[in-house]
Amino acid sequence: MAVLNDKRLNEEDEMPKIKALTKLMQELEDQLVVCMRCGMCQAVCPLFRETGLEADVARGKLALLDGLLQEMFKDPQGVYDRLNKCLLCGSCAANCPSGVSVLEIFIKARAILTGFMGLSPARKLILRGMLSRPEIFDRAAEWGLKFQKIFTRPANEIIGTSCARFVSPLLKDRHFMPLATVPFHRQTASLNTDKGRSGLKVFFFVGCLIDKIFPQLAQDVIDVLNYHEVGVFMPQKQGCCGIPAISSGDLKTFNRLVRYHLEIFDAEKFDYMVTACATCTSTIKKIWPMMADKISDSIQTKVDEIAQKTLDISQLLVSKVGLEKGGIEDSNTAVDVTFHDPCHLKKSLGVAAEPRALINANPAYRLKEMPEADWCCGLGGSFNLQHYKLSSNIGKLKRDYIKASGCSVVATGCPACMLQISDMMSRSADKIVVKHPVEIYRELL
Repeated sequence: MAVLNDKRLNEEDEMPKIKALTKLMQELEDQLVVCMRCGMCQAVCPLFRETGLEADVARGKLALLDGLLQEMFKDPQGVYDRLNKCLLCGSCAANCPSGVSVLEIFIKARAILTGFMGLSPARKLILRGMLSRPEIFDRAAEWGLKFQKIFTRPANEIIGTSCARFVSPLLKDRHFMPLATVPFHRQTASLNTDKGRSGLKVFFFVGCLIDKIFPQLAQDVIDVLNYHEVGVFMPQKQGCCGIPAISSGDLKTFNRLVRYHLEIFDAEKFDYMVTACATCTSTIKKIWPMMADKISDSIQTKVDEIAQKTLDISQLLVSKVGLEKGGIEDSNTAVDVTFHDPCHLKKSLGVAAEPRALINANPAYRLKEMPEADWCCGLGGSFNLQHYKLSSNIGKLKRDYIKASGCSVVATGCPACMLQISDMMSRSADKIVVKHPVEIYRELL
């Protein structure tokens, strides 16, 4: 009898999962018919430009997904591997004449495949064991800092990168930004300040990379908001926005992180949610509403409200607060800076003028546009870990564009892009500093 009861409980646990996957499959089939197979995605796909393979471009993947139900049972791992060979940069969706929601299709397909196959032990450990539990994730990063001192050494002092001290299968030839000695959540645990002359109060969503690698950027955001007398609510124990989980098809971890943060958001009223990370902004504003209806209607309503309030820091400062303007530019002393458009900022959110406005507000800098400013840098989150050679080749092209601008500083609005660009510039022994537009604007104030 006990065995039968256990079996019945397991079946009941699986039913919501099966229903969710069935709904995803139906949505996927409805969206796939929109693609005309015109091939316009080829011209803008960074991966296709590198490999020339039809299987690597959106059209090829969509053709594969057209028979997903059958292929999933024949060769699920093969379908998963081909589907994951994608930067999720959104270039195809941004330039599709038919308006195919390619990113949404790929994310849902990954969720279907992961729901069918399950996560690998390594991914389960990282995503469900650490990422879904912010306190454990923070402790793991602290342990990583201890090992970092032993196994890494400085690589490029101008950029601030490190490299492996010994031969490493994971780090190999990478030049990477090291973990900060003190993460931001240790420097400033929480904030809750009142509205000033701006009349605004914001929730500051810090994000993992800024917290653990670029804490000074978080402080610059706080300083800028304080200068403009914008009230700041920044509670303790913030976690990941969920993009690594949903990119891996892990709906369970993604849902857990959404619920976790919704509870935090309820603790205080605020006018806008603001981040300095293009990926976090895009995830909360676009992907949360896209996937939250798989949780419940009540959560969907809350998520939609948060998404409407979510802005990149440059959007908030330009359109809601108003920038401080510096003096007249001195052409003899101004530092030449170029700007890389993060895919998640320009292609997903249509934000391009605002970060440039932050740079132009500081007369100590002179903006010089690089060729193909919105061409993907090649990081793509876990794509960089799984396909580093391809990621690096795409990144080297971005490095060449930056170098061609003749600048001594390159700015970008995404910490992930900052990592990739730092790697490419450092490995080429370039002496070009990588900054966020907020850092440049903060210098003015």
